[in-house]
Amino acid sequence: MKKTFLGLALVATASFGTASAQGSITGAGASFPFPLYSKMFAEYKEKSSVSVNYQSVGSGAGQKQILERTVDFGASDNAMSDESMKDAPAKLLQIPTAIGAVVPAYNVPGVTTPLKFTGKVLADIYLGKIKTWGDKSIAALNPGVTIPPLPITVARRSDGSGTTYVFADYLAKVSSEWKSKVGVGNSLQWPVGTGARGNDGVAGVVKSTPGAIGYVELVYAKQNKLTFGSVQNRAGKFVVADNGPAAAAALGVVIPADTRVSITNSANADAYPIASFTYVIFYQDQKYGNRTEAQGKALKNLLTWMITTGQQYNEPLDYSKLPTNVLNKAKALVNSINYGGKKL
Repeated sequence: MKKTFLGLALVATASFGTASAQGSITGAGASFPFPLYSKMFAEYKEKSSVSVNYQSVGSGAGQKQILERTVDFGASDNAMSDESMKDAPAKLLQIPTAIGAVVPAYNVPGVTTPLKFTGKVLADIYLGKIKTWGDKSIAALNPGVTIPPLPITVARRSDGSGTTYVFADYLAKVSSEWKSKVGVGNSLQWPVGTGARGNDGVAGVVKSTPGAIGYVELVYAKQNKLTFGSVQNRAGKFVVADNGPAAAAALGVVIPADTRVSITNSANADAYPIASFTYVIFYQDQKYGNRTEAQGKALKNLLTWMITTGQQYNEPLDYSKLPTNVLNKAKALVNSINYGGKKL
């Protein structure tokens, strides 16, 4: 399964109460949840009979493909905004399936003590203002740690990325300079850095490059045996990313009925500050093109399973399960799926 995690596609074949001759369910988007979706869809293959084909191509591509209706569902770590949905041919819904953490992974030979970072230091590194690991700003956060004056190689995404959005969303909340000069988005005009595709691509740059730092989803850091630092949260605590601190981020915000919300830099004192929901995006009315009612029902069954039975796979793969209040709102959205006005 570890090899599958770093691949680009997952296919699970099967029919959930209806024959899969209708064609497989197709999805595309975020690499952030790909390890989780790999496990979920493999399990779904054994327990159901719906065919699932998920392409890990980045959140930006996932959003584009659901707008173009070339997939049954898109996947993105940031919810689509009203502006980004304005060209959708019908109403789109978005539900979170998990909470994940984005970590600053680094490769600094000789440093065995995990480093501490603040949002300002991370922003200054990605703005190109901090150029070496021996910089006084990094040293001040890590007294007693001998850090070599190695040049910093900044690794970042080259594709449209929800992980980028989450990282930039956090930096914009803690650095006014980042907010004004770079901003928030799936694709950015980066001041510095070496680009790579996918979380696995950034992890590969960090792993192979002494002096590198990159932002990746927690499981990619663990799978690649990368060192990652703690990050200071809004309450002033330095927190190491894990299931509990990531889940705590969702407890510090109000969850709207449509579930579209940022949970970075949460006010919860125990929260890891660079955490995010990851979303599945789909059409409320499944009657379009040559789609059948059975295909719409199959998608609804899959989504229902992902936010109920499928939640058992989140924590073993270093994602947090959805809190009850979020689950209830996600279930309501899934239950609103219809086919030409007929409830499925």
